[in-house]
Amino acid sequence: MAPRAGQRRLPRLLPLQGVDVMTSPVSPPPPAGGGGKGPSSAVRIALIGALVVGVGVGAFVLGRRGSGGGSSSGPAFSSGEAKGPPSAGATVEGMPEVPSEPTKMEVPGAGATAAIWVDVHAPAKVRDALVRNAWLKAQWDKPLGQGFVSGWAAFLGSTGTDLKASFKGAVLDVVAGQLLDTPFRTVWFSGDARVGTPALIVPKANKTSQAAWDALDAVAKRGEMLAESCPASMAEKAPDGGFHLSRWLVAEQTVWAARTADRLVLSRHPVVVLQALCTPLPELEADDGVDVEVGFDPNAYGREAQLFTHVLGLGENTRLQLRVDGDRLVAKGIAGKLRPDAMASDGKPLSDDLLKLVPEDTPVLFAFQLTLPESLEPAQLNAFWKNEGKPRTRTRQVALVWTPRGSTSLEPELALLWGDEKDADGLSSLFSGGARTLTRATLCKHVVLATSPQEVERLQKACEGRAPNMLNAAGPVVSGLRAPSTVVLGINTGRLLSGLAMDGYTSEARVDRSSPLPKAAPPEIEAARRDLEALPYLGFRGNVQGYVMLSEGFGT
Repeated sequence: MAPRAGQRRLPRLLPLQGVDVMTSPVSPPPPAGGGGKGPSSAVRIALIGALVVGVGVGAFVLGRRGSGGGSSSGPAFSSGEAKGPPSAGATVEGMPEVPSEPTKMEVPGAGATAAIWVDVHAPAKVRDALVRNAWLKAQWDKPLGQGFVSGWAAFLGSTGTDLKASFKGAVLDVVAGQLLDTPFRTVWFSGDARVGTPALIVPKANKTSQAAWDALDAVAKRGEMLAESCPASMAEKAPDGGFHLSRWLVAEQTVWAARTADRLVLSRHPVVVLQALCTPLPELEADDGVDVEVGFDPNAYGREAQLFTHVLGLGENTRLQLRVDGDRLVAKGIAGKLRPDAMASDGKPLSDDLLKLVPEDTPVLFAFQLTLPESLEPAQLNAFWKNEGKPRTRTRQVALVWTPRGSTSLEPELALLWGDEKDADGLSSLFSGGARTLTRATLCKHVVLATSPQEVERLQKACEGRAPNMLNAAGPVVSGLRAPSTVVLGINTGRLLSGLAMDGYTSEARVDRSSPLPKAAPPEIEAARRDLEALPYLGFRGNVQGYVMLSEGFGT
């Protein structure tokens, strides 16, 4: 969608930069079947990356419906009071010519791992909340909203009349109101350059979803591709005759779609569709009161993420949970099962020393209770990981402070805060010899290992009260962080997305001798950042009870 005259569209947010995680030479073995190569980013990157993506998925299901909810029986819904993307007014060809023989796909030799997925368990409920949300409605006519809609306005705004189709209303209505009228999942895969392209999956399509798929396939299909098998490394088998992938083309935008007995799949890339058809995934089941979940597979992120989840005792299907509260999505907590051999710690409040050390504007805070041997000597740790003997153990409170960046040219900003000064020597030996030189300090009774002196200085200002710290945060945030927790993830979504937006702008600005980077961002970029900074703080807590992580949430 082109911006109005005199107005600039907000640049896209670039993918988060991978962070060289500070790993130890003494680490537990990865789970069986793990060890695959992945980006140099640990599970915390998966969690926050998925959450940010979840916001986009929520906006994707934002229809132009009023607040009446989502019926699964009627035709495409009509426009209500809530504003959605304006109609494209595009002239689109009608019925396609009879397609020729399908093109044979060159099936990849290896499958990709589902790295992150976002499950929408209550599409109508989520869509209704987002339609009524005042902040979202205000953004459609601003550069921020225009940047989000971008080139998809013509595709989603094209109507059944434009397409000479059997349905009325816009393609957006058919997709959001019918195709996605039943629980669905969006998946991002690890692997090659296609990793940034998600697949939209409807695992158990009802009659309404199937009818919507048929209606779009009938008018938008412009060719077909045949995949005779799944990638060789994947356990799933192709049906007789292989997978048939339809190429949908509307307003010069292409979507690949496929349908099998148990799922519908859409994506921008045909290989991603095939991966989604062939990948086994957890059941799309929700706990009571959960409307959206974000899950991840640590095996997709390599040994570092496997180490991290092993240390925390997390089993499979650990996930972030959100629920609808009025016209908002709010955090409900972290849920999942623990490994049978896990030594997960009982929940404890985060100390005031830790909260005083963390700057108030930190985009991502991940804190946890960690049970380790009394001594961090390599021999003691090796014996501990191998379950040899019963060494004396002690629980430490540990936190990671992270500022994600929106460009690979920017250095990561990450700090480890270790809540026991007696471990200083052991930590020095554990984190020595790595590829990255870390800056060390002792602040607010914590051992600090940071990626730069500037990050240490930022923490020191917070510790000394020369800059706001988490004790100065909003009351609900402080109360939530002080509540007992085994694992807690705090996300300042406003600061996070505002920073990524600025990184995206500076990385895409054309800079040379004749056109240097301006000292101040354009007014529309600053306005978009101010709008993003109005977004709330989301807090996810998990508390161990037996071999289950109980889910709790907080925020502004």
